[in-house]
Parts: sequence; C-alpha cells; structure tokens
Amino acid sequence: MSTLLIILIIIAVLALIPALMTKSFSLEESIIINQPNTVVFDYLKHIKNQDHFNTWSMMDPDMEKTYTGTDGTVGFVSAWDSHKPKGPGKGEQEIKQIKEGERLDVELRFIKPFNSISPAWFTTENTGNGQTKTSWGISGKMPYPMNFMIVAFGMNKQMGKELQNGLGRLKQLLEK
Repeated sequence: MSTLLIILIIIAVLALIPALMTKSFSLEESIIINQPNTVVFDYLKHIKNQDHFNTWSMMDPDMEKTYTGTDGTVGFVSAWDSHKPKGPGKGEQEIKQIKEGERLDVELRFIKPFNSISPAWFTTENTGNGQTKTSWGISGKMPYPMNFMIVAFGMNKQMGKELQNGLGRLKQLLEK
C-alpha cells in the first residue's frame, strides 16, 4: 500500500470520528453550603457576584465588562471581552428566568474564540439545618469538528472540574 493511500485513510478516519460523535454536552456539579437557601440564592442571582467565584471570570481580572439592566432581574446582561490569549474570550450572559429561591437560568452567548449559545443554570435546595444544596450546570452543542474536543480533550471532565472549583470558592465566600 502506498504511503499516500495510508495518509488518505488516516485523514478520512480522523474526519469520520467527530462526525459520528455526540455534538451535545450537559453537566452539573453540586456542593452543600452551610448557609440558608435565601442567603445562597440571593448571592447567586446577582451575576456580578460571579467575579468572586467563577473560574472563567477570574481568568482575566482586567477584561472589559459592560452591564445592561438591573442585576438580579430577568433581562440583565453581563458582557465580557478578554484580550488575554488564554482568557475567556468575548461573550455575554443574560438572565432568562428566575424562580425565586430555587433556580436561576442564564443564556451564555460566546462570540470569541468560537460562536455558540449555551444555557446554564444554578439551583438551590434547602437541605435543613441551615444548609443549601447548590448546583451549577451548563449544556450546549459543539458543531462538527469542534465536537471532537468533548472526548479528545476531556471537555466534560475539565468543565466539571471548573464548575466544582467555582462552587468550592462560592462555599468559602458564603461561609466566612
């Protein structure tokens, strides 16, 4: 078999693998915070507070940020633009729905380094004894061939770790 044919077969297989792989992802991480549900939820629903625990917000403390609307209410938009090569890029998030004391839904709109829209959410649940189960989730789609990153680079595992790290920082902040 010629070298050219082997190379073509390898390229074809590498192109075919992502075409057969999932193009969607969804993950959620949780933690117990030793604070009442009202304290945790009131903190979470204000998007500006994410600067203190969100891994991606903390990647570039000097990124440009703009805000539209009233933080903690439906329709509030927080936009960011990072010029750091390994920063969070450019995008925005909008509060889409608030179920007071239970769930905050946002829409993440990424512009750079790639264009995509992903729903994300926080949920809180009173577990008794002044504790709150707090969950942070995100889902979305990655178009071919970017979907290869979901498996090849362990994107779900890495993103799950970042969500868990952020929840850990949130726990530390709120339990001070």
